[in-house]
Amino acid sequence: MVDAAASARPDDGAAYYRLALILGALTAMGPLAIDTYLPALPTIARELHTTAALVQVSLSVYFVGIALGQALYGPLSDRIGRKPALYLGLTMFVTASVGCAMSTSVYLLIAFRFLQALGGCSPLVIPRAIVRDHFDQRESVRMLSVLMLVMGLAPILAPLVGGQLLTRFGWRSIFWFHAIYAVVWLAAVVIGLQESLSTARRRQQRVSAILATYGSLLTDRAFMSQVLTGALIFAGLLAYISGSAFVFIELFHVSPQHFGLYFGVNAIGIISASQLNRWLAQRTDAAAILRRVLPVSLVASLALLADAWSGFGGFAGILVPLFIYIATHGFVMPNTTALAMAPHGAVAGSASALLGSIQFILGALAGSLVGAASNGTAVPLAAVIAACGVGAFLIHFVGTLVVIRSPAADMQ
Repeated sequence: MVDAAASARPDDGAAYYRLALILGALTAMGPLAIDTYLPALPTIARELHTTAALVQVSLSVYFVGIALGQALYGPLSDRIGRKPALYLGLTMFVTASVGCAMSTSVYLLIAFRFLQALGGCSPLVIPRAIVRDHFDQRESVRMLSVLMLVMGLAPILAPLVGGQLLTRFGWRSIFWFHAIYAVVWLAAVVIGLQESLSTARRRQQRVSAILATYGSLLTDRAFMSQVLTGALIFAGLLAYISGSAFVFIELFHVSPQHFGLYFGVNAIGIISASQLNRWLAQRTDAAAILRRVLPVSLVASLALLADAWSGFGGFAGILVPLFIYIATHGFVMPNTTALAMAPHGAVAGSASALLGSIQFILGALAGSLVGAASNGTAVPLAAVIAACGVGAFLIHFVGTLVVIRSPAADMQ
């Protein structure tokens, strides 16, 4: 089902790619805010005269802030428009980034990182809603795949940028970089991004109505099937980010320099898959792509667990199935997002917010499980990823059978 807003798409090539560039750069802000400062954690602990564990809290609270804040920006953007909500979030992100750069204690850093995450939610939630405003389901898959290309560069470039800033200018320069990046793209939003939600389509809702909207979405089996499928694949990705350094460096003696190379290769896998997905979206529907890709995720995750458990295949036996699983993220996320959002154009902001919150909640749980179950082997990491792969497969295929005749399915 396509509403009137979907017909107001940017038809000429320049407008289309300008929209993709701006939305992609905004979506990349979250990964940049995480990955650029990871190389600086030991230095921050030393210069603020604190423990590594306390500095690590500044990373954990960022995930908490991202998970909580998205639930606010979705309804807000449905109420006041996409651009004003972006202005609010980006301004908060800039202010909190400056606060991080000027922090004189780890407790101030933790507090400003939480505020930075609350501001950084808006460029995660709102671009998905803007895509839904402009495009129907098939075109949404193509645009979301373009965003994956831009966003996929972040894990490759961010550690390199962070390391150079740390070496040349100190850890505080990383947060000044965050602030400058946000200011640049705030200006791009002001100048180059048109408001996609007309005044007539804005929803003046009370808190009770907002909660009712979330309740309706949570009980929509078609919506939740797609959201949980994508969120579990994403959770496996965050488990990899949380546990791969230990597995690669400590168990297989990969040097820190080469670890960055492997990290980048996996990111290239996501980028390549997302662009192949963009090509496929012109030729087949999103559900058909998922039916073919999710079994690949399942087999790759189980192969990873089998090797971690048995040791068969050594490092290559870990690396190859891990690469395949991570790459499938580039197929799964654009398609599950488009399928989940397609019937909910009237509440696109709220739907996008709930989708994002569930992703980061499950992702944070997966990362925590890897750490909590650590036993000096690769099994905890592989087991969590395998659980995510199995869960995504079962939820999608069982959910598809259950909701095939639901009203939401018919609307698609």
